[in-house]
Amino acid sequence: MESRRPADHALKAEIMRTLLAIFLTTPVLTTLMLAGPARAQVPPPASFTVALAPLADEKAVFATVESRNVVPARARIGGTVLELAVDDGDEVTEGQRIAVIGDDKLRLQLRALEAQIAGLTSQLEQARADFARMGALSRNGAVSRQEMEQARTAVDVAASTLDSRIAERGVVQQQIEDGAVRAPTAGRVLVVPLTAGSVVLPGEPVAQIAQGDFVLRLSLPERHAAFVHVGDKVRLDDADLGIGKLTYATVSLVYPRIDDGRVKADTTAPGPGGYFVGQRVRVWVSAGTRQAIVVPARMIMTRFGLNFARRRGADGTMDDIPVQRGRDTPSTAMPDGVEILSGLVAGDALVAP
Repeated sequence: MESRRPADHALKAEIMRTLLAIFLTTPVLTTLMLAGPARAQVPPPASFTVALAPLADEKAVFATVESRNVVPARARIGGTVLELAVDDGDEVTEGQRIAVIGDDKLRLQLRALEAQIAGLTSQLEQARADFARMGALSRNGAVSRQEMEQARTAVDVAASTLDSRIAERGVVQQQIEDGAVRAPTAGRVLVVPLTAGSVVLPGEPVAQIAQGDFVLRLSLPERHAAFVHVGDKVRLDDADLGIGKLTYATVSLVYPRIDDGRVKADTTAPGPGGYFVGQRVRVWVSAGTRQAIVVPARMIMTRFGLNFARRRGADGTMDDIPVQRGRDTPSTAMPDGVEILSGLVAGDALVAP
């Protein structure tokens, strides 16, 4: 039994050497063993090439939400405010009744005219009856032609007088209907200076209505007047509006008059109807252009209060260089654009950290 063990060990060693030789002499297996396990392809990091580009030299000014037209809703008659249907800030439509004004004297005049109309109606019926009777007597020759003419004239006078009183009643009724004050245009009620029970005169405003066409009115220093033209884009401050996205307004009108060293311009922006009338909004306007370096904010990292950009060299090495960060310059092409004042030059290749 003991003599067989050395022979067994020698046989096993010979078999292992043979298998190893076969394995090493096979090209495919050797290649797979040397190559090792397959690795997943890792995409290269995001990069950005620094370049000089024209940048608008923006200045911050304030714009005020205004209505193109503020129309007063006026009372057409004098009297007492019996009903007030709107309050400050309410939305109204054109022709909507916003107040009712009443005058007791008009009611008394209407009652007097109705009484006169009733009396004149009776007179007209009596005159027509007399004229008919005169006609019957005239055929028998009992009355003269002159009496017939007088009876016909009495009918005409009674009818004309009745028509006059009916017309006067229509005027009074129209005055009573004019007591309903209606909105002259659709928009938002800015102020209602009256309350129910107030006494108003003809032509006195009951409410001020801002027409729904709102604009942002700029007030620019005189030296910026040469840089503002109709059709220019101005950037609105997202923080003031609370909309959380980049928004531009278009200059629609530049007023041809300078008051107190300032020029005014109207801009149209999407959805200003939701703002408060008179609200001040910060707006960035262009005061010329200059060459500058603008990079995406994602290329800048901050460590210990310092800003760094990761630059890739020609040989592929990476190094973090300090940069001086300027103001944010968002645009449609680069919403997170940041101006770089120093540390980078045109042609640098940046890699996102």
